[in-house]
Amino acid sequence: MGGLRGEAAIVGIAEFAPVRRPDRTWMGLEAYAELARLALDDAGFSHDDVDGLMTGHLADSGGLFAPGHLTEYLGIGSHFSEVVDLGGATGAGAVLRAAMAIEMGLCETALCIVHTLPRPRNPKGGGPTFRMGAWGSPMGEFDYPFGAVGQNYAYALIANRYAYEFGLTDEQRAKVAVDQRKNAMANPKAVFRDPIDIDDVLNSPVIVDPLHMLEIVMPCFGGAAVVVTSKEKAKRAKHRPAYIIGGGENTTHLSVTYDPSLTETPIKAAADRAFEMAGVKRSDIDLASLYDCYTITVLLTLEDTGFCGKGEAGKFVEEHDLTYRGDFPMNTHGGQLSFGQAGMAGGMSHITEAYLQLTGRAGERQLRRCDTVFVHGNGGLMSEQVSLILRGE
Repeated sequence: MGGLRGEAAIVGIAEFAPVRRPDRTWMGLEAYAELARLALDDAGFSHDDVDGLMTGHLADSGGLFAPGHLTEYLGIGSHFSEVVDLGGATGAGAVLRAAMAIEMGLCETALCIVHTLPRPRNPKGGGPTFRMGAWGSPMGEFDYPFGAVGQNYAYALIANRYAYEFGLTDEQRAKVAVDQRKNAMANPKAVFRDPIDIDDVLNSPVIVDPLHMLEIVMPCFGGAAVVVTSKEKAKRAKHRPAYIIGGGENTTHLSVTYDPSLTETPIKAAADRAFEMAGVKRSDIDLASLYDCYTITVLLTLEDTGFCGKGEAGKFVEEHDLTYRGDFPMNTHGGQLSFGQAGMAGGMSHITEAYLQLTGRAGERQLRRCDTVFVHGNGGLMSEQVSLILRGE
């Protein structure tokens, strides 16, 4: 099987601490410039080194010409530019595309930036404006009119179906949130750092049965940037390079209504491809950095990435310590459930944490050993999936 040859590496990162109420002074293009500066400084590179650009949608561009806006504002020239639109998998997808472009010789150093602004409000009231039904999509035609709007109902549907097929207790789901909060308590950038236990999770309000408030990410604002470069240029980076040795991607649907299976997810194909490409075993992974918009998302990801068997995730989290002190470290930054989910930039936090751990800069939560990390990004309604395997050398 062909694929990545490990000739591209992450060499620098930057991340704004997520906030619940953003300061408007860093919400425009200047935020991208600051993230770029910080990430390049972290790598020991300058903007003259950059010749590739990966980003999400850019509010300042009105949804058009994002690469042109950013290259002009940042003062860079890009031989390969990409707008990545994979929801929560955007960060992982951007890094995967940067690695592919570098290995193909299309560019040598790529800047991957994702920044999240507050959603536009509906001028007629009633909350944020949803646009997916504007052109008569199946979701717009058949989901929205019946109240199936947003993500909460979909992940609750998945959780209920999973419990029906395999059995799952509220306590098992809650332990994911509790262990990740313990990690967040060791992360000064995390939004939510007060200790919680399983009773706290189960006594928090039910948002959509069976999911409680503390099992669901809280919307935040922020941004992150990652510098990916060639193997040759990585030799002069300030910190240990994290080589991208495996990657996989899989998208099967948009609306949960058309999900081929609520309990067999497109994660499996993405993860299997990444592991096969990298030539590593699940037991080789020192840190699992898994997208966690809901507790049920983590459980399905553990299964479909092969860390446990189908239907065994509830028992797996019961039997393992998922904290940075534990036997299966997962989301050591606190995950998005406690670190905070800064929109599409939230998925970047799993990559920035992976690089901090690989370079020994995670502070109190630093793992004793971290050489190989599995990162997974999930977008949409359990639909868009991207897996990465990083190795420090």
